[in-house]
Amino acid sequence: MYSFLTHLECTNCGEQYPTDKLITTCPACGKVLYARYDLAAAAKEMTKEALVGRPWNLWRYHEIMPVQNPVNALTLGEGGTALLNTPRLGKHFGFDKLIVKDEGGNPTGSFKARGLASAVSRAKELGVSAVSIPSAGNAAAAMSAYAANGGLEAYVFMPEDAPAVMKAECVTYGAKVYLVKGLINDAGKIGKIGCDARGWFDVSTLKEPYRAEGKKTMGLELAEQLGWRVPDAIIYPTGGGTGIVGMWKAFDELEKMGLIGSKRPKMIVVQAENCAPIVRAFERGERFAEPWQGAHTVAPGIRVPGAIGDYLILDSVRESDGTCIAVSDDEILDGVRELASKEGIYASPEVGAVVAAAKNLRASGFLKHEDETVLFATGAGIKHTELVNVDLAVLDPNDPNVLDAIDHAYA
Repeated sequence: MYSFLTHLECTNCGEQYPTDKLITTCPACGKVLYARYDLAAAAKEMTKEALVGRPWNLWRYHEIMPVQNPVNALTLGEGGTALLNTPRLGKHFGFDKLIVKDEGGNPTGSFKARGLASAVSRAKELGVSAVSIPSAGNAAAAMSAYAANGGLEAYVFMPEDAPAVMKAECVTYGAKVYLVKGLINDAGKIGKIGCDARGWFDVSTLKEPYRAEGKKTMGLELAEQLGWRVPDAIIYPTGGGTGIVGMWKAFDELEKMGLIGSKRPKMIVVQAENCAPIVRAFERGERFAEPWQGAHTVAPGIRVPGAIGDYLILDSVRESDGTCIAVSDDEILDGVRELASKEGIYASPEVGAVVAAAKNLRASGFLKHEDETVLFATGAGIKHTELVNVDLAVLDPNDPNVLDAIDHAYA
């Protein structure tokens, strides 16, 4: 068997559903559905030895992925991203071992490629001809790319201030792109109207069961790259939270398959201080997060006022003895510069938030110097050049004092 998918299960009320029909959230309570597998049977096929010869893409873990027929497994080479030691940044912050998982190496430049490869592939397998998404940018680009790869129509609803590069990407992939006044939740409202009226399939974050399956491959891959173990801590920028949720699910599945032990990393959520609904709920001891009013930040990927998977995010943080932390926009931009200037990794502002969080958590003592800590660099910085203020000196090759001009330019 290519996949050992057995059923869908509600993460809230426990109701189970078959996998042969399109479904979004739980019909009984409206909460998030998980894909479930025959893990005992999958473990006999997805062995450490079997994985050695497989390509480093999303589908190397196909036994615990939702696509039933490999002909429907769309791929643009996603997955297999670099795990980079960052000794200079680590020493600067006081870590013995600080590691970056560079998801900017994925197709379309972000971790969103993983989730949308899985969601669009499964939607196609179940007969979908058109997909829709509300997005701050990167998810829309990824969905548009995989829809093009699979021959599906794509409908994108983005806040009007989404990064220009991502708007252009979606249009180039052939998606129909609509700009929306407001934030991603406003884009979601309009997208739902279209889905209900036109029959498009909504692949919003955690509003269907298969996008999280693509995201969980970050956890599967990380454990394999570390020699079938997990680090002491994972720091992750969190908007909709599918990455945190997916990795937590991955670690549980790997343990049940006998591939890792019971140890879990501290799961650490990072949000922007002006859009931090998960952080606020964590600090209040609540399981569900109230929507954030007036959200704004330089990091569009974490400008998400409310998340349907809030309880799953908060559960994973608490069960792992992790934490939630908010950082300022100034800290986010400083984090982008520190990672780039010390390690040569030019990452998105969401990653700047992760860098800032690592710095603050080490300074506060929450993370110890000996804690092996993985920072998830979820996207490439090259797509956010509008955030870099560049004012450079112009040199005249005929100027007899050009060396003085060179020296004075950065004085």
